[in-house]
Amino acid sequence: MSTLTPEGKVKRKLVEMLKRHGVWYFFPASNGFGKAGIPDVIACHNSKFIGIECKADRTKKPTALQVACGTEIRDAGGLWYLVYDADTISEVEVFIINNR
Repeated sequence: MSTLTPEGKVKRKLVEMLKRHGVWYFFPASNGFGKAGIPDVIACHNSKFIGIECKADRTKKPTALQVACGTEIRDAGGLWYLVYDADTISEVEVFIINNR
């Protein structure tokens, strides 16, 4: 049995919510060939691109590259979220519910 990291627990709760709402998502591979700062989870809901960066708790801050990527996503018309607990995951869920 594997033990999840604190960030892994956040990702698991996020994925449970995304699945519950039938949202398409994936975890991009970070193998050195992609773009730096890409969010942990990429999702698409009702034709809207969503990037979601997961952190273990509110004290863990995104890197400058992650914030810059979030700005690029928003500038391109997508959504970018930083999640680290049930309340911040709920913000993503509210968007999903309100945009069916």
